[in-house]
Amino acid sequence: MKQRPEIVKSLVASDLDRTLIYSPSALALSMADEEAPRLLCVEVHEGRPLSFMTETAAALIQRLAAAAEFVPATTRTRKQYRRINLPGPVPRYAICANGGHILVKGHTDHEWNAEMRRRLAEGCAPLDEVRAYMARTADESWLRKERVAEELFVYLVVERSLLPELWVKDLAEWADERGWTVSLQGRKIYAVPKPLTKSAALAEVVRRTGADHVLAAGDSLLDAELLLAAHTAWRPGHGELADTGWGAPHVDALALPGVAAGEEILRRMLSVARR
Repeated sequence: MKQRPEIVKSLVASDLDRTLIYSPSALALSMADEEAPRLLCVEVHEGRPLSFMTETAAALIQRLAAAAEFVPATTRTRKQYRRINLPGPVPRYAICANGGHILVKGHTDHEWNAEMRRRLAEGCAPLDEVRAYMARTADESWLRKERVAEELFVYLVVERSLLPELWVKDLAEWADERGWTVSLQGRKIYAVPKPLTKSAALAEVVRRTGADHVLAAGDSLLDAELLLAAHTAWRPGHGELADTGWGAPHVDALALPGVAAGEEILRRMLSVARR
């Protein structure tokens, strides 16, 4: 982590799922079927198309990557991220596992991961304690899957319609006292250590690149610190941040939901990066 900074003017760090790319279920956020734009598949899993962006967004992201340092910033594991095939060149830097990993030209930066694990060991309750609590209090009537991501954090896949309204709130209060944060995104409930943030990894990428202006976008509670760390940021008209009315003076809260929001975010990022 001692590389001499490169010098780039603008750096764009963006969440992916439900910000720039969308699953079939999330596409319904956008518009009626007859109004839907042409879509490009950017992820295939087990032989089936899984994630999409509009063809217009695909063209915009290529132009953006030419105008600025584009850095995907995702809660996905490295394996899940590598399934995504965004238009344009492979980004030089990518943030995975909510900041637990930085990929450099597609390869894991092990020094950064070791640094992040050191921070976690000092600042919050151990993963096993949180995982055990979630397993003990969850109910099989609505719990579909439990997953540990990169030995860094845990998430549950749930049947949202059956999930008790207060369960997530109670979990969040319990986790907060132990240095963890809880986020509900679609059918997934994430429990993540507080030091494990996209903004921490972003700060390291900014240090290495010497970027003097940072743009960011995201839709969930786990993206809030990423947006706060940027000079200019956007959130779509859906997701946790929109649902709670979260905002900041430099964060543009779009009214548009779904793939249309992803397209508009890229359009505005490109405009700022070119300036």
